[in-house]
Amino acid sequence: MATINEVTQRDFEQKVLNADRPVLVDFYADWCAPCQSQKSILKNVANNFAGKIDVVKVDVDRFPELARTYYVPDLPTLMLFKNGKGFATHIDFDQQSELETTLINAA
Repeated sequence: MATINEVTQRDFEQKVLNADRPVLVDFYADWCAPCQSQKSILKNVANNFAGKIDVVKVDVDRFPELARTYYVPDLPTLMLFKNGKGFATHIDFDQQSELETTLINAA
């Protein structure tokens, strides 16, 4: 079972920008109800793409500078990084199939 680890300002470059494979970043906040409701979808995606795409999360309350740097307009926002660059963004998604289509194209 894949895990979804938290990434900090300090290790974002290493774990996301310099990663060997694509990384899906979940920009979230604990107070965000839609963020909480998407947890099961993200767990499923992490398991379905284990070994092909890493899934991590960034708490925007703890690391607002990351949200500003990557122009996170609303929560929840998912951003896929590939080769150190933003590849695709999903805002307030609720369809696992839509997200997986984007990931299949990136893997």
